[in-house]
Amino acid sequence: MPSLIEELKRRRVFRAVVGYGVIVFTALQIIEPIMHAFHWPDSVLTYAVTALAVGFPAVVVLAWIFDLNAGRIERAAPAPSLRGVRLWLLLAGVGALCAAPGLAWYFFLHAPPSSSAQAREERPRPTAENTQPLTAPSLPPSIAVLPFADMSAAKDQEYFADGLAEELLGLLAKVPGLKVTGRTSSFAFKGKNDDLRAIAQKLGVAHILEGSVRKSGEQLRITTQLVSASDGYELWSETYDRKLTDVFAVQDEIASAVVSALKMKLLPASGEKPRGTDNIEAYNQVLLGRQFRTRGTLEDTARARQAFQRATQLDPDYAAAWAGLSRATFALADKTVSKTEAEAGFAQAKEEAGKAILIGPEVASGYVARGIGRAIRDWNWAGADEDFQRALALEPDNSEALTAYAVYLLQALGRSAEELTLLRRVTELDPLSSTAWSMLGWALLLSGDQRAAQQAIARALELAPSSSAAEHNLASSLILEGRPRDALGVLPRTIGVFALQGAALAQHSLGHRQESTRALEELIAEDAAGAAFQISEVYAWRGENDKAFEWLLRARAQRDTGIGLLKSSAFLRGLHGDPRWNTLLASVNLPVG
Repeated sequence: MPSLIEELKRRRVFRAVVGYGVIVFTALQIIEPIMHAFHWPDSVLTYAVTALAVGFPAVVVLAWIFDLNAGRIERAAPAPSLRGVRLWLLLAGVGALCAAPGLAWYFFLHAPPSSSAQAREERPRPTAENTQPLTAPSLPPSIAVLPFADMSAAKDQEYFADGLAEELLGLLAKVPGLKVTGRTSSFAFKGKNDDLRAIAQKLGVAHILEGSVRKSGEQLRITTQLVSASDGYELWSETYDRKLTDVFAVQDEIASAVVSALKMKLLPASGEKPRGTDNIEAYNQVLLGRQFRTRGTLEDTARARQAFQRATQLDPDYAAAWAGLSRATFALADKTVSKTEAEAGFAQAKEEAGKAILIGPEVASGYVARGIGRAIRDWNWAGADEDFQRALALEPDNSEALTAYAVYLLQALGRSAEELTLLRRVTELDPLSSTAWSMLGWALLLSGDQRAAQQAIARALELAPSSSAAEHNLASSLILEGRPRDALGVLPRTIGVFALQGAALAQHSLGHRQESTRALEELIAEDAAGAAFQISEVYAWRGENDKAFEWLLRARAQRDTGIGLLKSSAFLRGLHGDPRWNTLLASVNLPVG
């Protein structure tokens, strides 16, 4: 009696199955791109796979019954020992067995197809290891807005694409109950092709919004996709073709559509223009100013001020432009050597902040700008508190307002527990911000928790290895921990007065008085006008209290921005028992004790 295998071979069933498998594979390669080209739903591919899989048993049965002979289809000669119901069940089983690998791959191993051709080309293809959901289903409503890609032929619209993403982020941040990841963390993935689900896991969000901008003349095309982090499916996508003058309306339209997809409710419309201007060129200048300001160099700060100033000239009623101008003017004045020019700059920054608030009383950035000036220049701590509280009442999750409140006010008043709470919140809102982690590390250092401080600073350096501010914080932490030799190894990566100050501190801790004095004298010669507070810290650390108070009084006379660190500076703790200490605190309106 011939076996089933021998009979399957005789009737050429295996050849038919292999041939059908080739046809199925080819069909699937054709169906998927056609489906995306015509924007068919993903269910089309699912039905196609199922139908093709069902065809396997049919092919096995037909190959058993019929044979191809000399170009003609003939009925195969029966095998007397293989017939009946059991035969048909065996044939169906063979077909199902052939279809099983394909079905298992598609439904259990194959990642959900994306309807974005660009996403398929740029993102890594899912594998069996990364197809599992990366975001916990219990996450609250949350979203990260990734930087939009500049798809323009000239590649000259990067600043505009970044600004569009920032504006969308700002609009979504006003939605009640919706957690929105901070700009720095979202923009950390700019230019990278990481899997969206991996990005969502790192940011701790349930949804990702990404898109692109293509500008040709006055025509603007904006594409957006809202992706669920749990399974990688696109929940919503849209393309907008508009003239450049309609970009504000497009931004609102996109934000509203995303909110609708998330089934959230927008804040009641206030009737105010979200950006405060209808002048597209003024808006562009504000975007440029923000981009320059984040770089932090003196040259870029000057360019930022020029951009903000141009925006105020184009639209004198643009509150955000006046707030940005105030911040840039203040930063330049703080770096000006001439006392006369610096005082004029600070006065101008104060006037610009007041104008921002007068024009836009519901715009948080104006209160942040004025609050910073009130704190570190006027020592008007109560007024600064009012400004920061107002800014946070308008935008509770505004990272910039939270940071300013913590660093410029709470730290100055010695309210370290509250300061740490706010800075930890900033790192939660913006977990990939090196600046946020560096500031948290500094606050932890001032509170005396050096181990936690070094962990936060290490995180900051992991995110931005070239951050001189984080390196300075690390060196200070090592000195306070009693590891001055290690600190000397870090100091070359810091800059300017902080490198000299750190060297003077570390060399004193090592017992190298001559080397410490040499570094201190160089610091005084290089920047006595701008580094009076840092010089006082060195003298206090060396135990030269009279000299320390002399330089602190000079810092007070110069209205040195370091005065805000009086109560928290670990290097000044040796002065706390001196009768002159409380007198100094009272003279700058700080609470005694």
